[in-house]
Amino acid sequence: MIKPQRLSEGDTVAVVSLSSGLAGEPGIRWRQEQGIKHIEETFNLKVKVMPNALKGIDYLYDHPEKRAEDLNEALKDPKVKAIICAIGGKETIRILPYIDFEALKNNPKIFTGYSDTTSNHLMFYNNGISTSYGPALLTDFAENIEMDEYTVESIRKTWFSTEPIGEIKPAAKLREFGLQWDIENKNKRRPLIENTGYESINASGVAEGHLIGGCFEVINNIRGTELFPDLNQFDGGILFFENSETNITPEALEDNLRSLSMMGIFDRINGVIIGRPESGIYYEEYKEVWQKILKEAGREDLPVLYNLSFGHNEPKFIVPYGLQAKVDTENLTFEILESAVTE
Repeated sequence: MIKPQRLSEGDTVAVVSLSSGLAGEPGIRWRQEQGIKHIEETFNLKVKVMPNALKGIDYLYDHPEKRAEDLNEALKDPKVKAIICAIGGKETIRILPYIDFEALKNNPKIFTGYSDTTSNHLMFYNNGISTSYGPALLTDFAENIEMDEYTVESIRKTWFSTEPIGEIKPAAKLREFGLQWDIENKNKRRPLIENTGYESINASGVAEGHLIGGCFEVINNIRGTELFPDLNQFDGGILFFENSETNITPEALEDNLRSLSMMGIFDRINGVIIGRPESGIYYEEYKEVWQKILKEAGREDLPVLYNLSFGHNEPKFIVPYGLQAKVDTENLTFEILESAVTE
């Protein structure tokens, strides 16, 4: 994989809205301003908001070409060192026809977001460029009062350092969902709840491989499109999956995992890491579904770690696409074996 250059203090990062235009809605403006302030003050970075990023939900839904235009321009701007997505949504795949893939391939940069942004990540991944399944402007960067230190530490290790990222320990505490993004809540901290740590839910053993995956619902929905990775891209990989806040039912998860199994994906991978379900909903049921499908697939030998803090979890760590990682279900550890950036 081609790695982007690392960030340094004083660098410029761009904000784009490639999915939902929520960041531009009047009632949410305070939230994007808070996120930008935290980027500037926590990391000593400059922020460039791309021209269409704050034009609101209706405009950006009607104009996917304008969303892509912002990404294309951010890629070509030599001053921009990283690109931060405002938030996810539902249909960022609609920008695909308007992406300047020559600009994308010739200007590898740090690119971050999660959820629907999985589709954007795969635009890079399929062209051999590593990106960060990680924080978004309106969520992690805009956390009330201050950013979570667990997230800040992951950003520093992943984007500012050329050293191997190393072991990713479980987040000791998790943010409770439910506090509305109303301006009167601006100075309220979200409660913290205890985290139980990683669980081994399948085989006992150690596995290494390159990281490939994203938001489960998005991966499932893009099957049959040009964005879905070729099956050989799963060979020897560590699959990372997590689900969105829609909380897919266990029955639907079972059906869709079975389809991926019938495609042969579970025959090809070396291991799996699974993000904690949002709000812990269906926590036990999802484990049972995974165990059932892997048994059907004849992969009771596959190491699977469960309850990791990425995706729809705050705080979160960054999962860099294509990097070599190690899953150890005997010692309940997860490690990223290389750096995500270059000098």
